Amino acid sequence: MKVVDIKRTVVQVPFTPRQQRITAREVYNWNILELCRVETDTGHVGWGETVIHYTWARVSDQAVEKVKGQSPALMMNDDTLGAGLQMALFDVVGKILGVPVYELLGSKVRDWVPISWWSIDAPPKDWAAEAKDAVAKGYTSFKLKPRPWFDIVAQVDAISKVVPPHFKLDLDPNQTWQNAASAIPIIKKLERYPIVAMYESPIPQNDILGNRQIRRATSRPVAMHFGSPPYITCVREEVVDGFVLCAGKSAVVRQGILSAEAQMPFWLQLVGNGLTTTWAAHLGAVLTNATWPAITCVNLYSHQLLKKPIEVIGGYHQVPSGPGLGVEVDEKAMQKYQVPEKEIRKFRDQGLPFNAPPPRIINCVVYPDNSCVYMANTGQGYGYFGGGHGPAYAEGVRMEPWPDDGSKQWKELFARASQHPVRARWQVR
Repeated sequence: MKVVDIKRTVVQVPFTPRQQRITAREVYNWNILELCRVETDTGHVGWGETVIHYTWARVSDQAVEKVKGQSPALMMNDDTLGAGLQMALFDVVGKILGVPVYELLGSKVRDWVPISWWSIDAPPKDWAAEAKDAVAKGYTSFKLKPRPWFDIVAQVDAISKVVPPHFKLDLDPNQTWQNAASAIPIIKKLERYPIVAMYESPIPQNDILGNRQIRRATSRPVAMHFGSPPYITCVREEVVDGFVLCAGKSAVVRQGILSAEAQMPFWLQLVGNGLTTTWAAHLGAVLTNATWPAITCVNLYSHQLLKKPIEVIGGYHQVPSGPGLGVEVDEKAMQKYQVPEKEIRKFRDQGLPFNAPPPRIINCVVYPDNSCVYMANTGQGYGYFGGGHGPAYAEGVRMEPWPDDGSKQWKELFARASQHPVRARWQVR
């Protein structure tokens, strides 16, 4: 068997209406996917997908040329090929052999795998509405992004009022809680809420002493991305309860085995739509310690690009048992959302992947005393607040997005805030 053709199609799948508004400030372009179709001389077709602007590795032209004419079975374990191409190779090999992908990965240990709802930071009412949707869709956990520009206690409180007691929250500050001295008081406030299940990377992961102090101060598990600090340091220094795995097949399997040796759980963080969620399910089916809910962000999308949508029951979805990934791509939907080649070419000529124009927004971090930090985008906030230029938590803080209104005042402030966050009095609009 040999690969005879590889086609890549860029699609832009709209997020759900609420998430279109929530994600406009930061991850608006995660709705751009590249679908990879691999065909072999046996007549079999495999599919994979890549979130172009959030992935452990994109599929390059060089990777495509490397695979053409080769046996998919010999190439599929090569993580350098990129997310969508590697996934498609496993899919097509499984179809050729008539076995599900999990049979190519190891020995299956579970038929159903846990999965979590996901959202970037948002006002309390939006998080509460997302949580209600998650419950209605069969989810029992929700991974959230606490940020210094929102009151995380108010956010958690709002969710706690609309979800059942068994529903759980995994909180990921992305290291913005600065250090143990500032993080522990926040954690103590949040531990009043039984729905708070765990914390991911509350402070910089290389702060070994601080993370160890946090872990000893909380009764909830603390998770970190695998590899920083080194695995053996994490185990020896007891700074973490479990891991986040985000990589290609070979790296994920190796990290999963090491986690199991240390008797540590982990979740798979493989972001994408229906195909990626299914791929993560096959990995989760064979990795013994993949017991924390996977993060795929499939809930963001208005269409999964699958003929049969993934169904979540009691926080789990079933691992398909058909050949390959065991799902069918909805090619009509793919065509509906396909980005015209002429639009893609504009970026390709510059050596860049297709992207959507970023929304022009001033993000206004407003404090109860009417002081404000103006940022041109929330990406600035990680370094600004992480570096201690603002508090890791402030009661009553909120973010007010200020879209481009065409005014001279907006343009001048946006130009200043693009260079560096601007601290001033809040100007009520």
